[in-house]
Amino acid sequence: MRLENQVALITGAGSGIGKETALLFAAEGAAVVAVDVNIAAAESVAAEITTAGGRAIAVKADVSKA
Repeated sequence: MRLENQVALITGAGSGIGKETALLFAAEGAAVVAVDVNIAAAESVAAEITTAGGRAIAVKADVSKA
């Protein structure tokens, strides 16, 4: 596992490329912080990761705002 013992903060993790990146990083051993403006979508991705045996949390944030 290339990302074992690493933490990945993935923005836009609720859908599309962000979701696929979060799932891939988790499969490679990273603990994932799934960040999205849509908290329900981020929670769904985090749940998918934890169900598969990974570690993940969901965070609501809009990274376009300072």
